[in-house]
Amino acid sequence: MHFGVFDLFKIGIGPSSSHTVGPMKAGKVFVDRVLADGLDIKRIETELYGSLALTGLGHGTDTAVLLGLEGNAPAKLNPDTVPQRLERIRTEETLKLANGTEIPFIEKRDLDFRGDVRLPFHSNALKFKVYGEGEEILREEIWYSIGGGFVINEHEAGRNSAADVKEGEPYPFSSAQELLEIGERTGLSIHRIMLENERTFLPEDTIRAGIEGLWRTMEDCIDRGLRQDGILPGGLNVKRRAPKMHRDLKEEAKNPTDDPLAPMDWINLWAMAVNEENAAGGRVVTAPTNGAAGIIPAVARYFDRYHRDPDDEEALQRFFLTAAAIGSLYKKNASISGAEAGCQGEVGVACSMAAGALAAAMGADNHQIEDAAEIGMEHNLGLTCDPVGGLVQIPCIERNAIGAIKAIDAARLALRANSEDMKVSLDQVIETMRQTGIDMMEKYKETSQGGLAVNVVEC
Repeated sequence: MHFGVFDLFKIGIGPSSSHTVGPMKAGKVFVDRVLADGLDIKRIETELYGSLALTGLGHGTDTAVLLGLEGNAPAKLNPDTVPQRLERIRTEETLKLANGTEIPFIEKRDLDFRGDVRLPFHSNALKFKVYGEGEEILREEIWYSIGGGFVINEHEAGRNSAADVKEGEPYPFSSAQELLEIGERTGLSIHRIMLENERTFLPEDTIRAGIEGLWRTMEDCIDRGLRQDGILPGGLNVKRRAPKMHRDLKEEAKNPTDDPLAPMDWINLWAMAVNEENAAGGRVVTAPTNGAAGIIPAVARYFDRYHRDPDDEEALQRFFLTAAAIGSLYKKNASISGAEAGCQGEVGVACSMAAGALAAAMGADNHQIEDAAEIGMEHNLGLTCDPVGGLVQIPCIERNAIGAIKAIDAARLALRANSEDMKVSLDQVIETMRQTGIDMMEKYKETSQGGLAVNVVEC
């Protein structure tokens, strides 16, 4: 089963890949299939369960469902148009389906938050019911948003994958050990193994252009986050900090000091700018999730600004292909869902991906890349997901800044280590992360029922 670079990195909107991007995709795919089957839709009802219900309002799940049912795709939706679209739906109490059909929609009746119910397969579950004439149920399906924008329906549940499974790549791998063995056997670097596998499904020019597009979107997100002042939505009255930080750092740069840690301020800034954009519902790239979307862009920009040889045109390709290879291991063997594994599955995975990617971009060998990725996760094990007010703001924004710094440190440690110095493998730490997620109490897994969410007064 192949998870490629464009599976792990997807352009969407904030604030959550599992609670916003996933439900929007599920709603669109479900209605598209119903319409393709020729069913005469008179009404659609949606029930949200578990984490989707408990933190859904803070994560914009209600918004996502409505937009998805109307046929909107996260990658193509202009975030600036969302308020007007929602105003029309709620004022007119009508949904406009993709085929032009208009059906009544009364939010209190047709969108039900069931936080008291957790379905066995995954905490992020939703049920769609389509009604025909006389309130006859024409179709009823359960869907799961399993992290990173991946969605499956109840018939696909158990594969822990997207509905469209890709197979047939020349160098299949399901573990870091297999990845290292392929490298030793073929002499290929991790990024080259990933590229050869990607070429099974897409032309190389398309892959390279796609990665460039992802990087441009990340850069645009950082830059927009540096410009947008104001208060983030949701009621916590969290002020955007990145614009002022940016102004202060530019002013300080006019009179440089000997502070050796000055680059850390910029890395913190870039990560926070992305996650403030995400919290505001802006356009971001899942990396591998929205909640952790600031880490990889910040580390990539750090490499680009401080280390990249201008003549090395392959550097960022190495970075993103390596990150995707590492991310695929977590997707296959553990989880990238905060509702399933806590924040170790989001910020922890992003930190691991960024650490290995940075090491690769800086010329590390495959074993050093594996070491960097392992260090990045080892020191995020047990990280809980406890968003205050159900919003992707506290502690998420600062946590991305810390995760970016930690990823850089992990890469630097790995580049100065010998293989015999490393006693824990990436496979071992992924399995430990999976087991820790299973053992973690439910209240610490994106429910806002534990941790900071209950100890910080909402204001």
